[in-house]
Amino acid sequence: MVASTPSKKLFSVTLRVWRQANPDQPGKFVDYPAHNVSPDMSFLELLDVVNDGLTVSPEEPIAFAHDCREGICGTCSCTINGKPHGPGKGVATCQVYMRSFQAGDVIVVEPFRATAFPIIKDLVTERSAFDKIQQAGGFISARTGAAPDANAILVSKAAADLAMDAAACIGCGACVAACKNASAMLFVAAKVSHLGLMPQGQPERDRRVLAMVQTMDEAGFGNCTNQYECSAVCPKNITHDFIARLNRDYVGALFRSELQSVSTSAGGGA
Repeated sequence: MVASTPSKKLFSVTLRVWRQANPDQPGKFVDYPAHNVSPDMSFLELLDVVNDGLTVSPEEPIAFAHDCREGICGTCSCTINGKPHGPGKGVATCQVYMRSFQAGDVIVVEPFRATAFPIIKDLVTERSAFDKIQQAGGFISARTGAAPDANAILVSKAAADLAMDAAACIGCGACVAACKNASAMLFVAAKVSHLGLMPQGQPERDRRVLAMVQTMDEAGFGNCTNQYECSAVCPKNITHDFIARLNRDYVGALFRSELQSVSTSAGGGA
């Protein structure tokens, strides 16, 4: 005889969601009851259920961003109960499950707050500033059509592992949302470091770090004050040690750039 599996207890919560029709209108929090919530339901599935109910009401469904729902794309970013990506460590919003909450909880959901991430609608923010930083230097220049063998350039395991740790960044923006200054240093540090640690990234190393930091500043991100809220909420557990690496790379690149300018000026005046 096969023993029956006991059904998991369903419960109810209240979602207190930030609603804002567009960037030019003021927003406000609105409460939505959610009943028959399964503890195995993901947070985005809960939003889906609430939106299903809103589709048959005069009110518009809640706008939120999502794509892979596997913690890979970083699109589903929102703040839950004051913490980017909500409870848990090393998870994105789509990986938060309702077993993290209790029956009767009031769950406050709002978009990432940062000047460089303007709100588009409800929980959706504009994060193209990250794209601009990436475009400024997050790449290598290589000839296409004649790719070398994979093992043609030797890379130490330590460097490869560290580069992979940095490359795990999904560009979600949680680091910015958690920082009181809305600093993007952890994001930039990850993007600079994963290329700077590899041999293929060396020819453009100085130009890369100078361009990406400049673009970060121009986008309106704040300064880093080394309080490490960024690494505490990172869904990929990227360490703030990469910020120190970024600072070293930036100072070195700035020194060499200034030295080259002085040398060029001296040569031109001779």
